[in-house]
Amino acid sequence: MKLVLPSTEYESSYMDALREAENETQDTKLRKPAMGQSFADFVRIFFNEMNPETVPPGYVPTTMFWLIDNNTFIGRLQIRHSLTESLFNYGGHIGYYIRSSMRNKGYGSAMLKLGLSEAKKMGFTEVLVTCDEDNLGSQKIIEKNGGELENTIDNPGHPRKHRYWITV
Repeated sequence: MKLVLPSTEYESSYMDALREAENETQDTKLRKPAMGQSFADFVRIFFNEMNPETVPPGYVPTTMFWLIDNNTFIGRLQIRHSLTESLFNYGGHIGYYIRSSMRNKGYGSAMLKLGLSEAKKMGFTEVLVTCDEDNLGSQKIIEKNGGELENTIDNPGHPRKHRYWITV
């Protein structure tokens, strides 16, 4: 099991994960290639988002990692290099997603642990990780990785957000 930067090597497995996500009732947290866009061009977008000079307006530089196990795409983890006010309140430095068929197998905790190691390499000493108040699975993942609940805040039109800090 490893975190890798996005790669065309995992196109088939990534697309399988997208098909799985179509059956989920909540919004998927996996991006889809645009209609007619090659997978290589799709992957290139993630690399552009790491660079402050090429990140889309209104966004912060973000490093995307994919969790791969036995050449299978398991999920994604992103590390935001800085926080806007909205990210400070609701999104945090790290966001993650595990494909539905791989949930409840320990991948979320392992992926966050690997992501915290990457955040440390990037110079972070602490990171903010948030989750919906009703997402017990994510709460367990964050707490298992040292998350200290700072507070729970209202998120107008959405579930309340738990805000955790983790020392890396």
